[in-house]
Amino acid sequence: MAEVKVKKETNLSDPAEIENRIKELCQQFPHGITDQVIQNDMPHLEPQQRAMAINKLLSLGQLDLLRNSSGLLYRMKDTQSASKMKGSDNQEKLVYQIIEDAGNKGIWSRDIRFKSNLPLTEINKILKNLESKKLIKAVKSVAASKKKVYMLYNLQPDRSVTGGAWYSDQDFESEFVEVLNQQCFKFLQSKAEAARDSKQSPMVQRNSSFATSHEVWKYICELGISKVDLSMDDIETILNTLIYDGKVEMTVIAAKEGTVGSVDGQMKLYRSVNPVIQPTGFVRTPCGLCPVFDDCHEGGEISPSNCIYMTEWLDF
Repeated sequence: MAEVKVKKETNLSDPAEIENRIKELCQQFPHGITDQVIQNDMPHLEPQQRAMAINKLLSLGQLDLLRNSSGLLYRMKDTQSASKMKGSDNQEKLVYQIIEDAGNKGIWSRDIRFKSNLPLTEINKILKNLESKKLIKAVKSVAASKKKVYMLYNLQPDRSVTGGAWYSDQDFESEFVEVLNQQCFKFLQSKAEAARDSKQSPMVQRNSSFATSHEVWKYICELGISKVDLSMDDIETILNTLIYDGKVEMTVIAAKEGTVGSVDGQMKLYRSVNPVIQPTGFVRTPCGLCPVFDDCHEGGEISPSNCIYMTEWLDF
């Protein structure tokens, strides 16, 4: 027969037990608890007793008092952040916690205002104070050039914020991308030429003309043309642009666990390709590649007269 666990009743006459129970609730709900949670857990607890227990824990520095859109929150104090925020008031602690919860993607001041319910002037003052203490930092986001996101000072911003290797001070490095594009294609071309010069059977030549993204990445790293560290994902992004341009094709093969360049037992292989015949002039127009070509007609929602792609192509 299964053992039935019975919840131990809190002795409401003992302030220490009430305090311990509140701390237990905070541990069960790390993001914080409201007065309603405490009332639901201890329905017979007098409001004065609850207030005395909470005030005692706050004065001992064991709880943090926070505020969100639904009201006040009580949360167990993090000893590490407590030492950093020593001497700060509750509003400053609240803003710091909101920024900490945002992680390395950061958070806009508008969202901080929404989550904290504090006036914008007060938030700006707190942000400047936290920045001066080197607890947080402001980072410009490529998603919105005129807006800054805030994150903890020691965090490395996420690629979605900085734009990764392709951006420098929020500017897209088109020349850098073009150089990488050319060098990746050059490597794959040399691989294909070496395969043709081997004078082996057509199937062996074809198989040996493929290169893994790890091989391309290693080649680019050895060239030393990049001032930033490029990842395999960065190189695969460049290789994908070559695929879209019709210069490269990709195939996926099964690979043993732990093989360099493999992910989940699969490996991507790339090789340069040459078109058998040059595409006709019509195919080079937007119409030749348009996915809604069959729905395009004069007078309809999609028509040649209001096609932005055709306009851009003619202007070019």
